[in-house]
Amino acid sequence: MKKPGIIITIILFLSIFIAVCTLLNIFIYAGKPAGVESSNQAVIVKPGQGFQAFSEMLYKKDIINHPVKFRLFGRIKGYDKSIKAGEYILSSAMTPKRILEIVVLGKVHLHRLTIPEGYNLRQVARVVAGAEFGAAANFLKTATDADLVHAKGIDAPTFEGYLFPDTYYFPKDTTSEKIISTMVKRFWSVFKPEWQNRVKTLGFTIHQVVTLASIIEKETGAAGERPIISSVFHNRLKKRMRLESDPTVIYGIKDFDGNITRKHLTELTPYNTYRMKGLPPGPIANIGIKAIEAALYPADTRFLFFVSKKDNTHQFSANIKDHNNAVRKYQLRK
Repeated sequence: MKKPGIIITIILFLSIFIAVCTLLNIFIYAGKPAGVESSNQAVIVKPGQGFQAFSEMLYKKDIINHPVKFRLFGRIKGYDKSIKAGEYILSSAMTPKRILEIVVLGKVHLHRLTIPEGYNLRQVARVVAGAEFGAAANFLKTATDADLVHAKGIDAPTFEGYLFPDTYYFPKDTTSEKIISTMVKRFWSVFKPEWQNRVKTLGFTIHQVVTLASIIEKETGAAGERPIISSVFHNRLKKRMRLESDPTVIYGIKDFDGNITRKHLTELTPYNTYRMKGLPPGPIANIGIKAIEAALYPADTRFLFFVSKKDNTHQFSANIKDHNNAVRKYQLRK
């Protein structure tokens, strides 16, 4: 072999050797974390953010220790064009390979949102705002969008009663509409087919059952009393008696200060069941499974009245005389 050919062969061999060593070094780098302590940090990838800017951000946060190698590995794997926007929880204890897999797969950090049973729309909006999913006013605007309500198959002007109380997990930038849609979807998933048949048997509409369930939810202090409280309201409805429920009156009071008065009980509002017969026009709270079950399957009683014993339970009565005695005993302490 001539001398120039030998030189070219040596150069080619060295080039391949260097390339293989470089590639091996990059893959070794990708499999080693920058640190050993698991110090999690929130990292936000903005829509349209470039791969270089992403790697520099990680470097500044000490999550990776070699941005050039990080970028080379990303390009070799084809990840540099595939990172997804969102909030991620990353750590220097993660390997660069793992970091890239998380961001490319879009495994964004999910924030917890817990909605208690019995919360009305305004209370839910405050919880949503407290979890940093946007302003309460924005949530309320969406929750009272009649067109959106009807689009979800609900015959009502708002989503009151249909935001199923549960614990949810959402990305940080989730919209009010997405949160509401998820809650409503959960509501319909728990409303069993046999319940829909039971609604027809009772001669109610689903909206009326949800309304009644919301009153039961707000009147209940002890969970085991739900079916009995339900029986009182069912019995009163059958006798065309007014429901006379304080929680419905309170719901109809604008800027309620926590103190219900006799004047409140005499004011004529659509939700004052001391003045209006039958159910109010809609739910007064968002309800759980047990309240719905109680509304659909009341206990078999003759009770028409109940009064608080001031220990979260109630005294139930079938006639006004016994009820008045219970009021004197538990409310007036006579």
